[in-house]
Amino acid sequence: MGTFPEWVEARPIEKTDADAWAALLSDVQVTDQTGESYSAEDLVEELGDPKLDAARDTVGLWVDDVMVAFGVVYWRKNLVDVDRLGTDSAVRGGWRRRGLGQALMTWIIGRARELHEEHHPDVPEAELNTVVISTNVGAAALFTGLGLEECRYLFTMQRPLDLPIPAVGVPEGLRVVPYEPAYDEALRLVHNEVFMDHWGSTPKDEETWKVWFTGSRAFRAGLSYLVLDGEQIVAYANAYEYEADTAATGIREIYVGQVGTVRSHRGRGLAAVALTALITQAAATGFERASLGVDTQNPTGALSLYERLGFQQHSRWTTYRLALT
Repeated sequence: MGTFPEWVEARPIEKTDADAWAALLSDVQVTDQTGESYSAEDLVEELGDPKLDAARDTVGLWVDDVMVAFGVVYWRKNLVDVDRLGTDSAVRGGWRRRGLGQALMTWIIGRARELHEEHHPDVPEAELNTVVISTNVGAAALFTGLGLEECRYLFTMQRPLDLPIPAVGVPEGLRVVPYEPAYDEALRLVHNEVFMDHWGSTPKDEETWKVWFTGSRAFRAGLSYLVLDGEQIVAYANAYEYEADTAATGIREIYVGQVGTVRSHRGRGLAAVALTALITQAAATGFERASLGVDTQNPTGALSLYERLGFQQHSRWTTYRLALT
């Protein structure tokens, strides 16, 4: 599996490794203050992605019975322009600066090139994208040294739910309803249309939607809201609860995964309508905090919307890219 230091065992990640993988990510959370915790169940779900060939697209690095680092590479079925391959990787805090990060990235870059050739060889442009929190200065230096360049910036934002929630009126002729499975396919198509002009976004096929969005074990249908014009979805806000985060922090948090408004109805405050419905219901059902992530260059002005609704910056993340072709 590539060239790794001889003092580690490198092998694909299996579902039986989920507890060790979760322990590694817990260590990374403490070291880098990512605010992200995972249970073994969360990670087993990720390995269940039908497009992920765990035997070829994942690697765990082990010392004795401890997973000290890992890497995963993801490909996308549907493209808009560039074939952007995603990756996730980390090294335990106490095992950094020993060459593991460099070896991981070398393997990741090689595997990303293979995936491009396997799935989208006719697409002329391909790049690797990876994201790192600002507190991990070692990773930033590693990426720069390997030729990756900064390209986008993301804020995670938080809002205590004991603060007053602004009243947002629903425009005449429209109505707000909780998510129901009957709306699922229409919501997928609306999401694809809404995010078509967002950097790096690609149309979500049914399989991807089921695995990572409304089919995720973290999805909370009763806290997700749709704005309807007749029976047409014109805006929405999807809610997720990551129980491992609650276990780690003691704070029950609702995560706003996706918010959007179709082009024909923009400029009417409908994203705010859906989002306030979500956080109002979350507060009423015992959640203490809401959080979300936003691209600082979001073309729809999402950052200013979230600030108006009381969300404040909590952490800063940078997306790096490396041209593969």
